Amino acid sequence: MSAATSAPEPQRVTYREACKLAIRAAILADPRVVLMGEDVARYGGCYAVTKGLAAELGEDRIRDTPLSEAGFVGAGIGAALAGLRPIVEIMTVNFSLLALDQIVNSAAAIPHMSGGQFAVPLVIRMATGAGRQLAAQHSHSLEGWYAHIPGLKILAPATVEDARHMLQPAIDDPNPVLLFEHVMLYGEEGTLDPAVTGVDIVSARIRRPGSDVTLVTYGGSLFKTLEAAESLRQEGIEAEVIDLRVLRPLDMTTILGSVARTHRAVIVDEGWRSGSLSAEIAARIGEASFYDLDAPIRRVCSREVPIPYAAHLEQAALPQAPDIAATARALVKGG
Repeated sequence: MSAATSAPEPQRVTYREACKLAIRAAILADPRVVLMGEDVARYGGCYAVTKGLAAELGEDRIRDTPLSEAGFVGAGIGAALAGLRPIVEIMTVNFSLLALDQIVNSAAAIPHMSGGQFAVPLVIRMATGAGRQLAAQHSHSLEGWYAHIPGLKILAPATVEDARHMLQPAIDDPNPVLLFEHVMLYGEEGTLDPAVTGVDIVSARIRRPGSDVTLVTYGGSLFKTLEAAESLRQEGIEAEVIDLRVLRPLDMTTILGSVARTHRAVIVDEGWRSGSLSAEIAARIGEASFYDLDAPIRRVCSREVPIPYAAHLEQAALPQAPDIAATARALVKGG
């Protein structure tokens, strides 16, 4: 085959670049798509995801906003109701609490309260998670809170493929979608296969098959969980790793199918243990797969403290690969 007709080669990109490619492609493909948020245009985004896009695409499509989450999320809801397909960037998940009324009482509720007369095709992107020493007002994992709310779809892309391809189906969804990007993933590299032109925003993915224990996780904890699974493999324990990808609605079919094969489950969640997404998943496994289980369901979560600033305390507060491996090892060996 000649060079002129050869298939495109797989591309190595960072997670940050994958997010940027997704935003650029969406704006070029549809005149209704606009991105708005704090520092997204001239500065290029707090995590440099949108760097250079305003110069290329124009500040009518990449819009800086005032420092008012309630204000610009409200503007995004209004734009969606008026027929646009806005992407709203909130700098960090903690700041989304300033727009909680807009997200929960307006975006999630308007389609229901209007009897289906009005859709809110809004995408809200935000950075989540800890690991960069940004302390207690910039480092929490609150996606489990939003996964509690009917009317919202919650996505947590962990791979560059998902970061590149989950945005478009989120934009196409007629109802609001919240997309959580873990801060520790922006610099991570992965391969984009040109043969993959899209992914769904419905199903979980089995990232590593195994037969002895199911490890369920998402987002920034995926690669720690895969690291734990590799260390367990060296001990003769084969762990199956499930990347949830979609936190609402949960793909329980994939989770329960895995538990039916391995008979053990460990849930890894960077959120706090009390009232967490991990608690919901554990309850659903217990309700639906009680007789498949050979051992109690275990969870590995963040410590019940605001995320510390000091690096050693921050790391101690978060789930780490050795903690995950130890919990799974004890479960398999009956400890």
